[in-house]
Parts: sequence; C-alpha cells; structure tokens
Amino acid sequence: MADPNHRIATTNRLLAADMFASLTPEQWSTPSLCEGWTVREIAGHLVAPLESDFSWRQVLGVLVRYRGDLGRYVDDETRQRSARPTEQLVGQLRELAGTELTVPFTGSGGPMADSAIHLRDAARPLGLDVSPDLAAWRATLDFLVSKPATRGFVTRKRLSGLRLVATDQEWTWGSGAEVRGPSEALAMAVSGRPVALAELEGPGVLVLRERLVKP
Repeated sequence: MADPNHRIATTNRLLAADMFASLTPEQWSTPSLCEGWTVREIAGHLVAPLESDFSWRQVLGVLVRYRGDLGRYVDDETRQRSARPTEQLVGQLRELAGTELTVPFTGSGGPMADSAIHLRDAARPLGLDVSPDLAAWRATLDFLVSKPATRGFVTRKRLSGLRLVATDQEWTWGSGAEVRGPSEALAMAVSGRPVALAELEGPGVLVLRERLVKP
C-alpha cells in the first residue's frame, strides 16, 4: 500500500510551487516565519531535500562534517538552493514534487510535515490563505505528537501535560491543560511558531507560550 505521507507531501509541494510562481520580487524578499529566512529561503529549503541523498552513509557523513550541527547543514543547503533564479526554483519544486522521501530518524512523516509547515511559513507573512487541506493537517498533527518528531521538530518537554484539541475536525491528543483551535494553528504553534498562539484558546496556551520562549 502506498505511503499516504508521500501523496500529501507531493500535493503540498505543488501548492507551494503555484504560490511561489505568483509572487512579486518584493514578496520573495518578505521575511518568513523561520528566523533568518525570507520566502525565497523557504522555497530553497523545500527544494533542497528533493535533491539530497538520505542514505545512512550520507547522513553519518554530514554529522561528521558538521560536527553534529544539523541546523547549520540545513541552513547551508537552503541558502545554496535559494540563490538560484526564481523560475528555476519554481520549476524544480514542481518537477521534483513527487519525490518519495523517507529519511533516517523521522521516516516519511518528517518530509510530509515539513512541506505543510513551511508552506505556511511563507504564506502567513504574505497574508495568503494557501494551505494544506484538513486531512494533511491531521497527518501533520499525528506526526508532531509522535516520537520521531522529537528528532528535529518538537522538543521532548514542549507538549508535556498538555491536551491538544482541533476545533475544525475530530482530533485530540494528550491530557492536561487544554490547547484548542484550528488544526493549522495547532500544528504551527506545536512546531515552534508563536504567531499561531493568537488563534488558540485554553489554559494550556500560556504554558505552551512560555515553553516556546524558553524551550
């Protein structure tokens, strides 16, 4: 049976490619929700893993070369891709959208969640409503509360003692102080985007806010 994460990621990348293709030069230079990256860097980041080798041998080589600092590796790869012409970035994202990524540590869930979250990292600051559908956000939330997500997406203690409740579909997780709101806002906040907290309610929102400030 085909992995649904691959299908969701493909759809998200094509949505992103269509959005990027419609942007003005000024919009490409807009700061994204990822600190230090503009919308252009988000496009480069979405392309980078589609051109990469995620064999264990390659990953171990990266860990050695970057002395375990995967964040620096991701930033280097992102900036290298984002220096390409706009049309080339859009074309490559479209051409490679169907690439089936299953990476060490996070499996296929990591690239899938990455495609949803980074689409909104670019679209939110631009005031655009381009977004994955509810099924995609459900899959993203399922991943974010899973053990593999602690390897680069969500710190281990961030969700401790919290109950997450989506208000736009049947999805809940955890127990404790409640955090409720739209699936997209839940996913963005859980993955470290404080701007989404304004769309959430419940006694757990303050707890989550404090943890995002002091991870």
